[in-house]
Amino acid sequence: MRRKKEKKESLFTPYQVFIIAIVAFIQFTVVLDFMILSPLSAILLDELDISTSQFGLVVSAYAFSAGISGLLAAGFADKFDRKKFLMFFYSGFLAGTILCALAPNYMFLLVARIITGIFGGVIGSVSMAIITDLFRLEVRGRVMAFVQTAFAASQVLGLPIGLWLAEAINWHWCFWMIVICGTATGIIIMIYMKPVDTHLSIKSERNAVQHLAKTVSHPDYIRAFLGTVLLATGGFMLMPFGAAFLTNNLGLTLAQLPVLYAITGAFSILLGPVIGRISDKTGRFRTFLTGTIISIIMVAVYTRLGITPLWMIVVLNVILFIGINSRVISSSALISAIPDPQDRGAFMSINSSIQMISGGVASGIAGLIVVQSKSGVLEHYDMLGYVVIGSMAVAAVLIYMLDRFVIRKQQLQAMKAGETSN
Repeated sequence: MRRKKEKKESLFTPYQVFIIAIVAFIQFTVVLDFMILSPLSAILLDELDISTSQFGLVVSAYAFSAGISGLLAAGFADKFDRKKFLMFFYSGFLAGTILCALAPNYMFLLVARIITGIFGGVIGSVSMAIITDLFRLEVRGRVMAFVQTAFAASQVLGLPIGLWLAEAINWHWCFWMIVICGTATGIIIMIYMKPVDTHLSIKSERNAVQHLAKTVSHPDYIRAFLGTVLLATGGFMLMPFGAAFLTNNLGLTLAQLPVLYAITGAFSILLGPVIGRISDKTGRFRTFLTGTIISIIMVAVYTRLGITPLWMIVVLNVILFIGINSRVISSSALISAIPDPQDRGAFMSINSSIQMISGGVASGIAGLIVVQSKSGVLEHYDMLGYVVIGSMAVAAVLIYMLDRFVIRKQQLQAMKAGETSN
């Protein structure tokens, strides 16, 4: 018992715990900035007098600009200290969020979301590169699980507080909240985070353009990028009109939304680390497949609901997010093992860009499929469910192929290490 306890305590160093916490909080602010638009859909459609397609464009604008900037930054991602790279783009992200907080109308908000996306789209990839540099693959599922609690924390803390501010004052204060939290996080990074520059010791003759071209055309990486496309499609299609669907179709009030988000997020925080340990111990693909099956069943049920009591919606959302978190945590750990050390920054940046662009396309398509009737009810939401289910099924096949590739790669590395020691 004592040996097990000591082993558990020595799993991460104090500095690694700090890195996990700071990366998770960075993700919290970036995720909240993106996710806050979903619950605000019920407010902004009326407040700004815009259509569902216009709102879908606001969501897509962030995703497209984030994707493009990520691709442009990919060639430089492995040329600098990752801490400096992170601070540059995080500062720009906060500046864009300030513009969102100041937005007086639809067009201003649209431009502000584009600026925020240009900087915010690179942050996730740099964070993942830092994690991959500092943590070995055997514990990466647990690390990803803790980082993914940012999504849950944004539901438990960010969304309820943001919605309360939107109702008590106005929707602009949702973004001011993010700016305040992000500024504090940035100061802590500047003071306490060490440089992350070991990748710079690996000499490369490629310039930024060559590095980008080589990474994006790597056969083994292309399969991972295709998997990311399908993973993003499932996540982004249902998200933009989530609050509008809950209030107009399922019968919830705006006051009940924070309760739903808080309970769902609390379960995600509690179960996330458990899912991470399961992923590390039983296998990443098994965890992903289990999450996919749960998600498919829940999406099929959820998107066909009518007026539903709050308690039932809470139960369905908790189960749905267990499935979603299982997919995200396991696939993130798996994909992080694919790139070689000298390509990690570029790979993660390209992968994040593809995720954002795919999500932007998915959000735009969702805005075209979903139509708001005169009564306020969203029509054709079940059609989105069918598309999401299809993408989940195909994604499972691609993730299986990636899992086989990582296993073969690990075996080859072990053989080479054995030959070197002999």
